[in-house]
Amino acid sequence: MGRNHERLRVFHEGHALVLAVYRHPQAFPREEWFGLRAQMRRAAVSVTCNVVEGNARGTTRDYLRFLHIALGSSCELKYLVGLAEELGFVAGPEWTEVRNRCDSLVRQLQRLVDRMETIADNDRPAT
Repeated sequence: MGRNHERLRVFHEGHALVLAVYRHPQAFPREEWFGLRAQMRRAAVSVTCNVVEGNARGTTRDYLRFLHIALGSSCELKYLVGLAEELGFVAGPEWTEVRNRCDSLVRQLQRLVDRMETIADNDRPAT
């Protein structure tokens, strides 16, 4: 199959979000460095890693399975960013941008999942 993750806008959006999550959490309290901050980083990296790994899979069904995992991780990250804001660990325009990127990434991944589900359904043999 000729998939290339580098041609996907959702991959580039996810990668930019990973960079933002790694660069901005310096304001987190020290006791959260291995808690909420680390979980946010894991979730952000999981999104793009699953898009990349799914692209390397041979079937549309396998690809779709990894896209579902990426979507779940992006929803998790969206929640964690909101939680960090509510707890007062992060604030400011850079976090507004991170939150907006999370919202956009979830929407993009959902559209991609929907599109790939349609393709996978069309690939099924008629019964």
